[in-house]
Amino acid sequence: MRPYACPNCSRPTHFEVRVCPSCAFTLGYDPQSDQFLFLGDGATTWRDATGAPHDVVVCANNNEHAVCNWLVASVGDQPMCLACRHNRTIPDLTGPGVPERWAKIEAAKRRLFHTLLHLNLPIETQAEAEANGRIPGLTFDFLYDPVGEQTGTVRITTGHEDGLVTLNILEADDVQREKMRTGLGEPYRTLLGHFRHEVGHYYWARLIEDTDELDAFRAVFGDERISYEDAMQKHYGDAGSGWSTDFVSSYATMHPWEDFAETFAHLMHIIDALATLDGFGMRMTKWREDEAPPEIDFDPYHVDTQRLVAEWGPFAFAENAINRSMGQPDLYPFHLSEAIVGKLDYINRLLQRAGKGDIAPRISQPEQMQAA
Repeated sequence: MRPYACPNCSRPTHFEVRVCPSCAFTLGYDPQSDQFLFLGDGATTWRDATGAPHDVVVCANNNEHAVCNWLVASVGDQPMCLACRHNRTIPDLTGPGVPERWAKIEAAKRRLFHTLLHLNLPIETQAEAEANGRIPGLTFDFLYDPVGEQTGTVRITTGHEDGLVTLNILEADDVQREKMRTGLGEPYRTLLGHFRHEVGHYYWARLIEDTDELDAFRAVFGDERISYEDAMQKHYGDAGSGWSTDFVSSYATMHPWEDFAETFAHLMHIIDALATLDGFGMRMTKWREDEAPPEIDFDPYHVDTQRLVAEWGPFAFAENAINRSMGQPDLYPFHLSEAIVGKLDYINRLLQRAGKGDIAPRISQPEQMQAA
């Protein structure tokens, strides 16, 4: 995402900020106006950079648990912000390290929702979906796994089913996540990546399942009617065999559902990274002698895939070069083959249509889908 400045002193801040590190004023993000607002010394009114007041209050999760920096309209009966209102279950906060881990999870989820809002994708809570007679809304269960933490054997599986995303908060622990990453052979395992992947499953159910999109989906990703259980057993039985250049990850090879979700998450990575580069006005003064210098002079959230990929390639190379200069592994250890670009393009065009309201909402109840 683009960087946001403190509305009081104009210092660039990170999206998770709650107090400006320069002027020390309290800050909050208002998703309705897509900007940070501030509270002056002793003030009770939130104001923007022009000094104009905004009729907002802090999210209830900030009041009660200090884990959210988003704002919500002061009128109405919804105390939760646009991101937190999708929570169904929060973890047992009495467990050791649980509040800190949950805070990391909420921070990653807010970044996810920022992207979904900028893509103008349909986002419904469970109550909103039921009121509209549509498929179940997007809902989250964040669960603490004390047995898994003590024994090293995970008892709660992160995954998606029928609109509900379950996330084991052990994923927010760097040591535990590293164990799972190496044990499962996943070189790119992050909290934000988990959210993007699982929400990819939700949008498959929201935009494709039981719709006219199924044939187009199958032409690109394959027939999802094959047994998921058989595919999962075969995948983990063949662990370590790698994957072909037709997939963004080894996990994507398991089943068409997982291929879609992994590619969806990958598209989100590219879009958000390009939006960040664009926000800083970055450009490359030199790439290839026979090509114009790469420059992001477009809206990454609403642009064709070829443009995304063409501009992303050089910047991804530069990011890897910077990491190597610091003795770190490549930040972007991927190669976008023609087949992968085709899958990215299908999803990008699907989301562009959904953002414009060109895809009719599903009314019928879906069959339960189990996917991790």
